[in-house]
Amino acid sequence: MNLEKGFLEKKIDPSLDLFKEILHLKKTKNAIILAHYYQNADIQDIADYIGDSLGLAQQAEKTKADIILFAGVHFMAETAKILNPKTKVLIPDLKAGCSLADSCPPNEFAAFKASHPNHVVLTYINCTADIKVLSDVIVTSTNAVQIVESFPKDQKIIFAPDKNLGAYINKITGRNMVLWNGSCMVHEIFSLEKLIKLKAQYPKALILAHPECEAPILEYADFIGSTTAILNYSKTSDSKEFNVLTESGIIHQKQKASPNKTFIPAPPNNSCACNDCPYMKLNTLEKIYIALKYEQPELLMSDELIEKARKPIVKMLELSAKFGL
Repeated sequence: MNLEKGFLEKKIDPSLDLFKEILHLKKTKNAIILAHYYQNADIQDIADYIGDSLGLAQQAEKTKADIILFAGVHFMAETAKILNPKTKVLIPDLKAGCSLADSCPPNEFAAFKASHPNHVVLTYINCTADIKVLSDVIVTSTNAVQIVESFPKDQKIIFAPDKNLGAYINKITGRNMVLWNGSCMVHEIFSLEKLIKLKAQYPKALILAHPECEAPILEYADFIGSTTAILNYSKTSDSKEFNVLTESGIIHQKQKASPNKTFIPAPPNNSCACNDCPYMKLNTLEKIYIALKYEQPELLMSDELIEKARKPIVKMLELSAKFGL
Protein backbone atom coordinates (compact mmCIF):
# COMPACT_ATOMS: atom_id res chain seq x y z
CA MET A 1 0.00 0.00 0.00
CA ASN A 2 2.91 2.37 0.62
CA LEU A 3 4.04 1.74 -2.97
CA GLU A 4 0.55 2.56 -4.23
CA LYS A 5 0.40 5.73 -2.14
CA GLY A 6 3.72 6.86 -3.56
CA PHE A 7 2.49 6.55 -7.13
CA LEU A 8 -0.85 8.22 -6.41
CA GLU A 9 0.92 11.20 -4.84
CA LYS A 10 3.19 11.85 -7.85
CA LYS A 11 2.80 15.38 -9.14
CA ILE A 12 1.08 15.89 -12.48
CA ASP A 13 1.77 18.92 -14.62
CA PRO A 14 -1.60 20.74 -14.66
CA SER A 15 -1.01 21.79 -18.26
CA LEU A 16 -0.95 18.18 -19.47
CA ASP A 17 -3.70 17.10 -21.85
CA LEU A 18 -4.59 13.91 -20.00
CA PHE A 19 -6.74 12.54 -22.81
CA LYS A 20 -3.86 12.93 -25.26
CA GLU A 21 -1.29 11.49 -22.84
CA ILE A 22 -3.46 8.48 -21.97
CA LEU A 23 -4.11 7.74 -25.64
CA HIS A 24 -0.35 7.90 -26.28
CA LEU A 25 0.41 5.56 -23.37
CA LYS A 26 -2.24 3.09 -24.51
CA LYS A 27 -0.72 2.96 -27.99
CA THR A 28 2.92 2.67 -26.94
CA LYS A 29 2.26 0.08 -24.23
CA ASN A 30 -0.41 -1.93 -26.10
CA ALA A 31 -2.78 -1.23 -23.25
CA ILE A 32 -6.57 -1.36 -23.13
CA ILE A 33 -8.87 0.48 -20.74
CA LEU A 34 -11.98 -1.39 -19.62
CA ALA A 35 -14.49 0.82 -17.80
CA HIS A 36 -17.74 0.11 -16.02
CA TYR A 37 -20.83 2.19 -16.76
CA TYR A 38 -20.61 3.63 -13.23
CA GLN A 39 -17.36 5.47 -13.91
CA ASN A 40 -17.22 9.25 -14.31
CA ALA A 41 -18.05 10.55 -17.80
CA ASP A 42 -14.47 11.49 -18.72
CA ILE A 43 -13.25 7.98 -17.90
CA GLN A 44 -16.02 6.45 -19.99
CA ASP A 45 -15.00 8.69 -22.87
CA ILE A 46 -11.34 7.55 -22.77
CA ALA A 47 -12.15 3.85 -22.40
CA ASP A 48 -11.77 1.26 -25.13
CA TYR A 49 -14.79 -0.65 -23.87
CA ILE A 50 -17.59 0.38 -21.52
CA GLY A 51 -19.92 -2.25 -20.13
CA ASP A 52 -21.51 -4.12 -17.29
CA SER A 53 -19.92 -7.04 -15.46
CA LEU A 54 -20.73 -9.67 -18.09
CA GLY A 55 -19.55 -7.56 -21.03
CA LEU A 56 -16.38 -6.56 -19.20
CA ALA A 57 -15.57 -10.18 -18.38
CA GLN A 58 -16.12 -11.16 -22.01
CA GLN A 59 -13.83 -8.36 -23.19
CA ALA A 60 -11.17 -9.25 -20.63
CA GLU A 61 -11.18 -12.86 -21.80
CA LYS A 62 -10.61 -12.09 -25.48
CA THR A 63 -8.25 -9.10 -25.37
CA LYS A 64 -4.77 -9.38 -26.87
CA ALA A 65 -3.47 -6.34 -25.00
CA ASP A 66 -0.29 -6.53 -22.94
CA ILE A 67 -1.83 -4.37 -20.22
CA ILE A 68 -5.42 -4.16 -19.00
CA LEU A 69 -6.24 -1.05 -17.02
CA PHE A 70 -9.51 -1.67 -15.24
CA ALA A 71 -11.50 1.44 -14.40
CA GLY A 72 -13.95 -0.16 -12.03
CA VAL A 73 -13.65 -1.81 -8.65
CA HIS A 74 -11.34 -4.45 -7.24
CA PHE A 75 -13.39 -7.59 -7.95
CA MET A 76 -13.69 -6.56 -11.62
CA ALA A 77 -9.92 -6.24 -11.97
CA GLU A 78 -9.57 -9.62 -10.24
CA THR A 79 -11.89 -11.15 -12.84
CA ALA A 80 -9.78 -9.70 -15.64
CA LYS A 81 -6.61 -11.14 -14.07
CA ILE A 82 -8.25 -14.54 -13.58
CA LEU A 83 -9.23 -14.66 -17.25
CA ASN A 84 -5.85 -13.30 -18.42
CA PRO A 85 -3.29 -14.52 -15.89
CA LYS A 86 -0.28 -13.64 -18.07
CA THR A 87 -1.50 -10.09 -18.74
CA LYS A 88 -0.53 -7.20 -16.48
CA VAL A 89 -3.71 -5.82 -14.86
CA LEU A 90 -3.67 -2.32 -13.42
CA ILE A 91 -6.26 -0.71 -11.21
CA PRO A 92 -6.07 3.08 -10.74
CA ASP A 93 -6.83 2.88 -7.02
CA LEU A 94 -6.49 -0.33 -5.00
CA LYS A 95 -8.95 1.07 -2.47
CA ALA A 96 -11.77 0.88 -5.03
CA GLY A 97 -13.62 -1.94 -3.30
CA CYS A 98 -17.29 -2.93 -3.23
CA SER A 99 -19.79 -2.87 -0.36
CA LEU A 100 -21.55 -5.94 -1.76
CA ALA A 101 -18.32 -7.94 -2.02
CA ASP A 102 -17.40 -6.83 1.51
CA SER A 103 -20.74 -8.15 2.82
CA CYS A 104 -19.63 -11.74 2.14
CA PRO A 105 -16.51 -12.72 4.18
CA PRO A 106 -14.99 -15.97 2.83
CA ASN A 107 -14.76 -17.79 6.19
CA GLU A 108 -18.39 -17.04 7.03
CA PHE A 109 -19.57 -18.00 3.58
CA ALA A 110 -17.63 -21.27 3.70
CA ALA A 111 -19.45 -22.15 6.94
CA PHE A 112 -22.78 -21.11 5.37
CA LYS A 113 -22.08 -23.35 2.39
CA ALA A 114 -21.14 -26.28 4.65
CA SER A 115 -24.45 -25.90 6.50
CA HIS A 116 -26.36 -26.43 3.24
CA PRO A 117 -25.03 -29.68 1.75
CA ASN A 118 -26.14 -30.82 -1.71
CA HIS A 119 -26.67 -27.21 -2.81
CA VAL A 120 -25.21 -25.78 -6.01
CA VAL A 121 -23.55 -22.44 -5.30
CA LEU A 122 -24.40 -19.65 -7.75
CA THR A 123 -22.55 -16.47 -6.96
CA TYR A 124 -23.06 -13.00 -8.32
CA ILE A 125 -19.88 -11.74 -9.97
CA ASN A 126 -19.79 -8.85 -7.45
CA CYS A 127 -17.70 -10.87 -5.00
CA THR A 128 -14.06 -11.51 -4.21
CA ALA A 129 -11.92 -14.18 -5.85
CA ASP A 130 -11.98 -16.13 -2.57
CA ILE A 131 -15.78 -16.35 -2.82
CA LYS A 132 -15.57 -17.36 -6.47
CA VAL A 133 -13.39 -20.30 -5.39
CA LEU A 134 -16.30 -21.51 -3.25
CA SER A 135 -18.75 -21.24 -6.15
CA ASP A 136 -19.96 -23.61 -8.84
CA VAL A 137 -21.07 -20.98 -11.35
CA ILE A 138 -20.70 -17.20 -11.41
CA VAL A 139 -23.66 -15.15 -12.65
CA THR A 140 -24.35 -11.52 -13.52
CA SER A 141 -27.62 -9.60 -13.53
CA THR A 142 -27.67 -10.14 -17.31
CA ASN A 143 -27.54 -13.94 -17.25
CA ALA A 144 -28.64 -14.95 -13.73
CA VAL A 145 -32.22 -15.93 -14.62
CA GLN A 146 -31.13 -18.10 -17.56
CA ILE A 147 -28.40 -19.80 -15.54
CA VAL A 148 -30.73 -20.51 -12.63
CA GLU A 149 -33.34 -21.97 -14.99
CA SER A 150 -30.70 -24.21 -16.59
CA PHE A 151 -30.71 -26.30 -13.41
CA PRO A 152 -33.45 -28.86 -12.68
CA LYS A 153 -36.38 -27.50 -10.66
CA ASP A 154 -35.52 -29.79 -7.74
CA GLN A 155 -31.86 -28.71 -7.59
CA LYS A 156 -31.13 -26.98 -4.31
CA ILE A 157 -29.29 -23.69 -4.84
CA ILE A 158 -27.42 -21.19 -2.71
CA PHE A 159 -27.37 -17.69 -4.16
CA ALA A 160 -24.86 -15.12 -2.92
CA PRO A 161 -24.02 -12.44 -2.05
CA ASP A 162 -26.90 -10.12 -3.08
CA LYS A 163 -30.16 -10.98 -1.31
CA ASN A 164 -32.18 -8.49 -3.37
CA LEU A 165 -31.07 -9.89 -6.72
CA GLY A 166 -31.58 -13.40 -5.35
CA ALA A 167 -35.11 -12.58 -4.16
CA TYR A 168 -35.95 -11.07 -7.56
CA ILE A 169 -34.70 -14.21 -9.34
CA ASN A 170 -36.71 -16.40 -6.95
CA LYS A 171 -39.81 -14.41 -7.84
CA ILE A 172 -39.17 -14.58 -11.59
CA THR A 173 -38.27 -18.27 -11.71
CA GLY A 174 -40.44 -19.65 -8.92
CA ARG A 175 -37.37 -21.09 -7.23
CA ASN A 176 -36.62 -21.11 -3.53
CA MET A 177 -32.90 -20.47 -3.52
CA VAL A 178 -31.21 -20.03 -0.17
CA LEU A 179 -29.99 -16.45 -0.05
CA TRP A 180 -26.88 -15.02 1.58
CA ASN A 181 -27.71 -11.81 3.46
CA GLY A 182 -25.64 -9.33 1.43
CA SER A 183 -26.50 -6.13 -0.41
CA CYS A 184 -25.14 -3.15 -2.32
CA MET A 185 -25.28 0.12 -0.40
CA VAL A 186 -25.89 2.12 -3.58
CA HIS A 187 -28.97 0.16 -4.62
CA GLU A 188 -30.40 -0.04 -1.10
CA ILE A 189 -30.26 3.70 -0.56
CA PHE A 190 -33.21 4.63 -2.79
CA SER A 191 -36.15 6.07 -0.88
CA LEU A 192 -39.59 4.63 -1.63
CA GLU A 193 -41.28 7.76 -0.28
CA LYS A 194 -39.15 10.02 -2.49
CA LEU A 195 -39.67 7.75 -5.48
CA ILE A 196 -43.44 8.07 -5.12
CA LYS A 197 -43.09 11.86 -4.99
CA LEU A 198 -40.81 11.76 -8.02
CA LYS A 199 -43.38 9.70 -9.88
CA ALA A 200 -46.01 12.34 -9.10
CA GLN A 201 -43.66 15.09 -10.25
CA TYR A 202 -42.86 13.27 -13.53
CA PRO A 203 -46.03 11.25 -14.24
CA LYS A 204 -44.96 10.35 -17.78
CA ALA A 205 -41.50 9.12 -16.77
CA LEU A 206 -40.90 5.38 -16.82
CA ILE A 207 -39.09 3.92 -13.82
CA LEU A 208 -36.02 1.86 -14.74
CA ALA A 209 -34.57 -0.23 -11.91
CA HIS A 210 -31.67 -2.60 -11.33
CA PRO A 211 -32.65 -5.87 -9.59
CA GLU A 212 -30.20 -5.12 -6.76
CA CYS A 213 -32.82 -2.64 -5.50
CA GLU A 214 -35.10 -3.73 -2.65
CA ALA A 215 -38.41 -5.43 -3.47
CA PRO A 216 -40.73 -2.50 -2.52
CA ILE A 217 -38.80 -0.27 -4.95
CA LEU A 218 -38.98 -2.87 -7.72
CA GLU A 219 -42.77 -3.00 -7.35
CA TYR A 220 -42.92 0.50 -8.85
CA ALA A 221 -40.56 -0.21 -11.74
CA ASP A 222 -41.75 -0.20 -15.34
CA PHE A 223 -38.63 -2.09 -16.36
CA ILE A 224 -36.16 -4.16 -14.29
CA GLY A 225 -32.87 -5.26 -15.76
CA SER A 226 -29.09 -5.24 -15.77
CA THR A 227 -27.20 -2.03 -16.43
CA THR A 228 -26.88 -2.87 -20.12
CA ALA A 229 -30.53 -3.94 -20.35
CA ILE A 230 -31.64 -0.65 -18.79
CA LEU A 231 -29.50 1.28 -21.27
CA ASN A 232 -30.87 -0.66 -24.24
CA TYR A 233 -34.46 -0.27 -23.03
CA SER A 234 -34.09 3.49 -22.79
CA LYS A 235 -32.77 3.59 -26.37
CA THR A 236 -35.71 1.73 -27.89
CA SER A 237 -38.55 2.97 -25.68
CA ASP A 238 -40.96 5.56 -27.06
CA SER A 239 -40.97 7.29 -23.69
CA LYS A 240 -39.10 10.60 -23.45
CA GLU A 241 -38.61 10.65 -19.67
CA PHE A 242 -37.10 8.10 -17.31
CA ASN A 243 -36.50 7.81 -13.58
CA VAL A 244 -33.26 5.85 -13.16
CA LEU A 245 -32.83 3.57 -10.15
CA THR A 246 -29.22 2.51 -10.38
CA GLU A 247 -25.83 4.20 -10.07
CA SER A 248 -26.03 7.55 -11.83
CA GLY A 249 -22.90 6.97 -13.95
CA ILE A 250 -25.07 5.09 -16.46
CA ILE A 251 -26.89 8.31 -17.33
CA HIS A 252 -23.88 9.52 -19.34
CA GLN A 253 -24.28 6.70 -21.86
CA LYS A 254 -28.06 7.04 -21.86
CA GLN A 255 -27.79 10.73 -22.68
CA LYS A 256 -25.24 10.11 -25.43
CA ALA A 257 -27.46 7.45 -27.00
CA SER A 258 -30.69 9.43 -26.59
CA PRO A 259 -29.87 13.16 -26.43
CA ASN A 260 -33.53 14.18 -26.81
CA LYS A 261 -34.65 12.17 -23.78
CA THR A 262 -34.63 13.17 -20.11
CA PHE A 263 -33.08 10.96 -17.42
CA ILE A 264 -33.78 11.73 -13.76
CA PRO A 265 -31.65 9.98 -11.13
CA ALA A 266 -33.82 8.62 -8.34
CA PRO A 267 -33.17 10.31 -4.99
CA PRO A 268 -31.55 8.47 -2.08
CA ASN A 269 -33.14 8.44 1.37
CA ASN A 270 -31.18 11.46 2.56
CA SER A 271 -29.49 14.54 1.14
CA CYS A 272 -26.20 12.85 0.21
CA ALA A 273 -25.12 11.61 -3.21
CA CYS A 274 -25.26 8.02 -1.99
CA ASN A 275 -26.66 6.76 -5.27
CA ASP A 276 -23.14 7.41 -6.60
CA CYS A 277 -20.82 4.53 -5.72
CA PRO A 278 -17.97 6.07 -3.70
CA TYR A 279 -15.66 3.21 -4.67
CA MET A 280 -16.28 3.60 -8.40
CA LYS A 281 -15.67 7.32 -8.10
CA LEU A 282 -12.21 6.81 -6.57
CA ASN A 283 -10.93 6.36 -10.11
CA THR A 284 -9.91 9.56 -11.91
CA LEU A 285 -8.19 10.51 -15.16
CA GLU A 286 -5.13 11.54 -13.17
CA LYS A 287 -4.89 8.12 -11.51
CA ILE A 288 -5.37 6.38 -14.85
CA TYR A 289 -2.54 8.42 -16.37
CA ILE A 290 -0.22 7.62 -13.45
CA ALA A 291 -1.14 3.93 -13.50
CA LEU A 292 -0.39 3.62 -17.21
CA LYS A 293 2.80 5.69 -17.03
CA TYR A 294 4.35 3.75 -14.15
CA GLU A 295 2.40 0.48 -14.61
CA GLN A 296 1.33 0.59 -10.98
CA PRO A 297 -0.68 -0.29 -8.94
CA GLU A 298 -0.64 -3.77 -10.43
CA LEU A 299 -3.17 -6.33 -9.27
CA LEU A 300 -1.35 -9.50 -8.24
CA MET A 301 -2.88 -12.89 -7.45
CA SER A 302 -1.41 -16.31 -6.75
CA ASP A 303 -1.51 -18.94 -9.50
CA GLU A 304 -3.47 -21.26 -7.21
CA LEU A 305 -6.17 -18.65 -6.53
CA ILE A 306 -6.43 -17.82 -10.24
CA GLU A 307 -6.79 -21.46 -11.22
CA LYS A 308 -9.51 -22.19 -8.65
CA ALA A 309 -11.48 -18.98 -9.24
CA ARG A 310 -11.33 -19.37 -13.01
CA LYS A 311 -13.52 -22.48 -13.23
CA PRO A 312 -16.87 -20.94 -12.20
CA ILE A 313 -16.22 -17.84 -14.33
CA VAL A 314 -15.46 -19.92 -17.42
CA LYS A 315 -18.63 -21.92 -16.74
CA MET A 316 -20.59 -18.65 -16.72
CA LEU A 317 -19.05 -17.53 -20.00
CA GLU A 318 -19.82 -20.89 -21.61
CA LEU A 319 -23.45 -20.74 -20.50
CA SER A 320 -23.77 -17.11 -21.57
CA ALA A 321 -22.53 -18.04 -25.05
CA LYS A 322 -24.98 -20.94 -25.14
CA PHE A 323 -27.85 -18.57 -24.27
CA GLY A 324 -26.69 -16.02 -26.84
CA LEU A 325 -25.84 -13.39 -24.22
